[in-house]
Amino acid sequence: MQVIGLCRFSYPAIGGFQIEHETLDERIAYLYATERLEERFRFFETITLPGIRAQSDPDFTFLIVIGDSLPDRHCQRLQKLIADIPQAVILAYPPGEHRRMMQKAINAHRLPSHEPCLQFRLDDDDAVAFTYIERLRDAARDVAPLLRNHRHVAIDFNQGYVARPDANGIAAMPIQTPYWTPALALMLRPDVRVSVMNFSHGKLYRTMPTVTLTGDDMMLRGFNGYNDSRLKKTAKPVKLTPLTTDGELLFQMTYGIDSDHVRRVFSAPI
Repeated sequence: MQVIGLCRFSYPAIGGFQIEHETLDERIAYLYATERLEERFRFFETITLPGIRAQSDPDFTFLIVIGDSLPDRHCQRLQKLIADIPQAVILAYPPGEHRRMMQKAINAHRLPSHEPCLQFRLDDDDAVAFTYIERLRDAARDVAPLLRNHRHVAIDFNQGYVARPDANGIAAMPIQTPYWTPALALMLRPDVRVSVMNFSHGKLYRTMPTVTLTGDDMMLRGFNGYNDSRLKKTAKPVKLTPLTTDGELLFQMTYGIDSDHVRRVFSAPI
């Protein structure tokens, strides 16, 4: 089965944000603001990319969608960060309706096949375990018979951490939470052209069969000052604790995240 992951890196979509802006220019100004964009780069480099780079099953595509208005210096920086990740592809699009543009990006990279397509989404401050693609394919083979009577099936790995990196290292909290976006995937029949981005992750169980797998740390949800969902007044507080030496080793062995690298990157001046 083909596996496609998608990450929006400060793409100025029309819709798709929980915190809205009055105009597209206001949204672009917010997304490209120096401090915000620097934080996204630091998360992307130290949290998201290590697990993508080290996947035990390297047979997948990881699409990084950016706006065609992203300044050249930032495009070049992004290219350098993924230079050693052959699965990563940067796609530059003009602003457009969120779900339609993400569907366009994914379908442009789907291969003709009689097999289902596996798709996952990953925010630019989140991570998956380095065994994620391998485990996803195994789970997909187990639940593939469900596609006889359903157009798509959700495969949800619900265990991992919420984590906040900074100049001191990483503070984190273990979680078991269903239907969060990291490590949540859709298996779609070959004839289905909608994508993982056409669905609200928290409402998948209303529209399709879902299978939740637990017991192993597979996902990591990044926590920072610009989390779209954290900016809402209804966001619940999260209590994070600095990782011990053993915790730092666990993060490196599970997600490829190096706490010393985190400290170096987040200590650099903006």
